[in-house]
Order: sequence, then structure tokens, then C-alpha cells
Amino acid sequence: MGSTDETLFSQVADPVTSSGNKVTVVGVGQVGMACAFSILTQNIASELVLVDVVADKLKGEMMDLQHGLTFMKHAKVNASTDYAATANSRLCIVTAGARQKEGESRLDLVQRNTDIFKGIIPQLVKYSPNTILLIVSNPVDILTYVAWKLSGLQKNRVIGSGTNLDSSRLRFLMSQRLNLSPTNCHGWIIGEHGDSSVAVWSGVNVAGVRLRDINPALGSGNDKENWEDMHRQVVQSAYEVIKLKGYTSWAIGLSVAALAQSILRNGFNVHAVSTLVNGQHGIDKDVFLSLPCVLSENGVTHIVKQPLTDEEKKMLHKSADLIAEVQSRLII
Repeated sequence: MGSTDETLFSQVADPVTSSGNKVTVVGVGQVGMACAFSILTQNIASELVLVDVVADKLKGEMMDLQHGLTFMKHAKVNASTDYAATANSRLCIVTAGARQKEGESRLDLVQRNTDIFKGIIPQLVKYSPNTILLIVSNPVDILTYVAWKLSGLQKNRVIGSGTNLDSSRLRFLMSQRLNLSPTNCHGWIIGEHGDSSVAVWSGVNVAGVRLRDINPALGSGNDKENWEDMHRQVVQSAYEVIKLKGYTSWAIGLSVAALAQSILRNGFNVHAVSTLVNGQHGIDKDVFLSLPCVLSENGVTHIVKQPLTDEEKKMLHKSADLIAEVQSRLII
């Protein structure tokens, strides 16, 4: 009698191997696993590979996800400390790095995580030369620049998760104030994913109605309704979550899954992500900052030309100068 698989199946064609929508997630901390879980449960990837240096935790996380595959659409889940397992990934998501501590700014992390990236980025590109890199580790804007330099990939194929989450936080806070769904509140945070981010108050709207047409002082120092407090809440929210639970995870995981879906499904959706901004809004430095970008299977295809006020441009340039100054001290 033959083996069980021979008895169970009658083969009608040779098996075809395809990378499909293969996604690699580097780093199985809380952020990495939130990204992996969100991508799996939204059926975005056909194959998910986890990579980390801590072998036991890596295997445990892999097994835990594998045991739930019955409850999802078909996907393969693998894990390895060897980057060879990541070969032919369409998208590589990097969450690895030193975690932000309570009271520590994202910029304080920069050299520690740059050194970690030197062991990650070349390995990913070695095995997946046509991949798109999506950087999530903080400080995300500078580390996206570092990944671009280390990878040798075209600028459109190296993306930072940027202010996609900050913009979501703003829309949530708007929704709370206006008693609407966040999906019907429209506003953008651009610039640094951090303390120097810029709220584009001039474009905040509901159903095309600009709130500045109702309140011309919206978001300014003269605003009696204090909308600028909302931006301060956005900036402080990560620090508050870290103080309360030790880390952020679920919101960034959902944010990354949305970006992954736009890329892998060729969505041409607009997201605030970190991209090379030299030449945008008069910026003349090789820095990565968030602007509204169109994402497709080729990464960033277009940058939306937002009409910014002089004050918003000034703040964006300040953000660029800050990032450039920190980058100048980096050893890559």
C-alpha cells in the first residue's frame, strides 16, 4: 500500500511554486507581531516569513500563528534566523531595533538602530533584489534614509511608515470632537513622524467642507476653539501609550497592513508615508519625510502636491533641517 498522500490524491499536474504575495517581517517584538497578525487576518499575504535573532521566541510566534491558520484564508507562515528564508519577498517590513523607552525621543534611538540595520538591510536585498522595503523601526524617517543608503534600491522602493498613523490619530480625535466616523474626517499630518510633525490645518475637511472656511483661525495660536491641542495630543499619544502599557503595537500594525495592502494589491491609494523629499516644497536636502504618496506595486509612484500655507511650509522645512542635522552625525 502506498503512502497516505499517494492514496489520498490523484496528481493531475506538477506542483507550481510561486512567491505570490510573499511578505517578510523582520523583528518579532510587539510591533512586528501586530504587523504580522494584521496582514494575516486581512488576507493580504499568501506567505509570511518572520525573521529575528531570538530563535526560541521566533519559533514560538511562528507556531502560535500556524495553529490559527485554520481560521483564516490559506497562507503559509514560516520563520527563520537565516535570511535565505526571505528569498523572493515582494515586501520586506522592518520592525527590528531597540525599543523606545519612556521619556526617550525617537531621535535618541538613531545610532543604535542604524547599527542594527547594517546587519539586516543588505541581507534582505541579497535574497530579494526586487523587493520593496517598508521601514517601521524608529526614528523611522532617518532609518528609512539609512535603509535607502544600505540597500542600493531606487528611492520609490524604500518607504517609511511615517505619519500614516499620526494622520489616523488626528482623524480619530476629529471624529471624537465632531461625533463622526474617522473615515469621514479628512486631515493630514506630514513631515517627521515625531515631535516636529506638521498638521496641515489648511486642508482639514469633512465632505469637502474646509473647517478653516468656518473658523479661519483653526489650528493657529489665535484659535479660540483650541484645535491645535489636537495636534499636540497626536504628538504625545505614542508617549502616553508607552507610559501606560510599555509599547505601542495595534494601531501601527493596522497602519502597516493598510500600506502593505496598497502595495501588494496595486491599490494606488494615497497614504502619508516617509519618502525622499528633495525637490518637494522647496526642500533641497536628501531627507525622508512624510507627504501624501500614491502607493502601488512599484512603491511610491507619485507625491501629491498639497497646497501648503507659508507657515506650514516653514514648519516642514524646520522638520527637514532637524532630520538633516541628525543624519549628518550618523555613521552608516
